[in-house]
Amino acid sequence: MDWLLVLLLLIAIYASIAAVIRIRGIFSDHIVFYGPIMAIKSMKVGFFDRFARFSSFFRLYGSFGVVMVVIISVGMTVLLFLSLQYTFAVRPPPTGIYAPQNILLIPGINEYIPSTIAVWLAFVITIAIHEFGHGILSRVENIAVKSVGALLLVVPIGFFVEPDEEDLNRTRGMRKIRMFGAGITNNIVIGGICFLVMILLMGLVVPVTGPVIGGVYQNFSAEQAGVPAYSVIQAVNGTPVQTPAEVSALMNATRPGDTLTLNVLHDGVPATYTLTLTTWPDGLPGRESGFMGISYYDGQLILDTIGDSISPVGFLRFLTVPFDITGFGNPLRILALETPAQQFYIVPFAGFWGIIHFLFWCGWINISVGIFNAIPMVPLDGGYILKEGVERAFERRGWLRFAPVVTSAVSTLMVVILLSLIMLPYLFSITTM
Repeated sequence: MDWLLVLLLLIAIYASIAAVIRIRGIFSDHIVFYGPIMAIKSMKVGFFDRFARFSSFFRLYGSFGVVMVVIISVGMTVLLFLSLQYTFAVRPPPTGIYAPQNILLIPGINEYIPSTIAVWLAFVITIAIHEFGHGILSRVENIAVKSVGALLLVVPIGFFVEPDEEDLNRTRGMRKIRMFGAGITNNIVIGGICFLVMILLMGLVVPVTGPVIGGVYQNFSAEQAGVPAYSVIQAVNGTPVQTPAEVSALMNATRPGDTLTLNVLHDGVPATYTLTLTTWPDGLPGRESGFMGISYYDGQLILDTIGDSISPVGFLRFLTVPFDITGFGNPLRILALETPAQQFYIVPFAGFWGIIHFLFWCGWINISVGIFNAIPMVPLDGGYILKEGVERAFERRGWLRFAPVVTSAVSTLMVVILLSLIMLPYLFSITTM
C-alpha cells in the first residue's frame, strides 16, 4: 500500500509539472510532448566528439559488430521460421510465454520480468547504451548529431540520439551500416560483460552441504505429510544427519510401508513429520528401500552449471532463466529473482544477491534488446542494415530500382511471422472451443 501511495504521488507530481510546462510553454526549445511522454532534448552533443579521436578503434569495433549483427539477424530469421513451424505443430494456448503481454519486454507487464529497481535500472541503462552506440559511431563516421535526450513517463523510460538527416542520407555503405549496427553491438557486448562478471562473482559463493530438500514428488509420502520444500533435514528416526549421504545410509535400512519420523528446519522453525514410505517411482527403479518422495537441492551442481556457462551457448541459456518452460522450475532462477534457495549459500558480502540480480537483468535485457533489434525488419536496426546492404549490392549491378522491393518484402515477411506467433494461439483456442 505504501508503494502504491508513492507511485500515485509521483504520477501526480509528474502530471502537475507536465501541465505547467505545456500551458506556459516553458523550455519549449528543449521539451517536446508525445502524448503523456515528455522528451527532454539537449543540443549540447560535444560529448560524442570526444570519441572521434579513437576513430580507428571504433571503426574496427563497428565492423566486428556488423559481422555479429548479420549472424544474429540470419539466426533470428531461421528461429522465427522454426518458431512458426512449432506453433503450427503444437497449437499452444494463449497462456504463459504465449500470452500477448509476455511478448513485450516491459517490467511488470511481462509476467516473467519483475518490476524491481534492479530491473528498471537495467532497462534504462540498456536503452542508453543502445542509443549512445549510435551517437558515438555517428561522430566517428562524420555524421553530425543534432540532439540527445531522455524520454520520461513519471520515470525515465528511454533515451534517444538524433543524427543530422542530411549527413545520414549522404553517408553510404559500411560507414552507414556500422552506425546502424552500433547500438546492437553495444547491447550484446555489454550484456556479455554483465553475464561474465556475474559468473565470476558467483565463483565466490560457497554452498551449504546439509541435506536440503529441493522439492517433493506429487502424491508421495513427503507431500502427503506436508513436508515443505527448501527445508533442511536434521534427523531421521531420531538419528541426527548432516549430509544427503547420511540420510541415504539410514534410508537403505527401510522398506516400503515403514513409518519414518523426519525432523526438519524450515525458515528457522523446527518441525517433525511422520511419513509412511512407499516404493520408488517407475522412473527410479532398482531400489528396495523405502521412498520418502523428496529430491535434494544440490547447490554445488548449480554453481558448476553457472561456472560452465562462459560461452555464447551458455549466455543464450541464461536467456531462458526467467521462463519455466519445463514446468519443473529453473534452478538458475537464483540469478534473477529472490528465491528460498539463496539461504543455502554463503555469500562474500552483504547485498551480494542484489548485485547478482542487477548484473543478470542488465545482461539479459541488453542481449534480448540486441537480438530483437537485429531482426531484418524496418524500422529495426537490422532492417536498416538490410536496406543499406541491399541498396549497395544492387547498385553495383544496376538493379537499384529493385532494392526497395526486396527490403519491403523481407520486412513484411518478418512482420507477418511475428504477428502470426502472437495471434495463432488465440485462433487455435477459438477453433478448439
